[in-house]
Amino acid sequence: MTRFVIILILISLIAACGGHERHAYRPDSSAPNKVQKPYIINGERYEPLSSHEGFVQSGIASWYGSDFHGKKTSNGDTYDMYAMTAAHKTLPLGVYVKVSNRNNGRDTVVRINDRGPFVAGRIIDLSYSAAKDLRVVEGGTAPVRIEALGYLDDTVKGKPMYHPPASYDKGSFGIQVGAYGVIENAQKMADSVKKRYGASSMREAVVNGARYYRVRAGNYASLKEAEQVREHSSDKMMLGGFVVALD
Repeated sequence: MTRFVIILILISLIAACGGHERHAYRPDSSAPNKVQKPYIINGERYEPLSSHEGFVQSGIASWYGSDFHGKKTSNGDTYDMYAMTAAHKTLPLGVYVKVSNRNNGRDTVVRINDRGPFVAGRIIDLSYSAAKDLRVVEGGTAPVRIEALGYLDDTVKGKPMYHPPASYDKGSFGIQVGAYGVIENAQKMADSVKKRYGASSMREAVVNGARYYRVRAGNYASLKEAEQVREHSSDKMMLGGFVVALD
């Protein structure tokens, strides 16, 4: 009986570590040669990349576990917490990425089959097994670097080989630096941001009945460029922000 209770406690702890809100998102297709449509979560618009070569991103990784085990992922897979998979907001579904833990130097490869995490500052949500491999489970989150490898080539035996995506991402991207309930405060911040970074924009959104005005800095031609600007900025406001697709 005691052993059974201990097992239940361990399962509960595993579920709690990955326990953050997730949202149901279903693309029109998970096939790598078809464009996945933009989607909106909590009033924020995300534009999946149709393809991306040389994609590199640094930020915070989290993980999700038994609470979602057996449920559908964004590409229609059944989530398996013991498989090497992950969720990302904009990378094409089906792409493999190398994830490196910047705290301990460990790295692993995961397949993107879900969307998220929709938490400020987090860039990837790892499966339980991937998080365990990177030693992220204990702390819940860790700073990581992710690098897109491409689609797995099933015709090559032995060492895994990947087809890199065909082209760089294109679009219009900014760095969200704040959200305000009072439009005058948002406008003041937007004016300040424009003076410092040459461009700014505002987007109105309603979340749980409350109206917010989100301020974005800059206007960059690719997700990679925007991420590089944010990551290398000496401005704490920019470092604490996150990249979004502009309308």
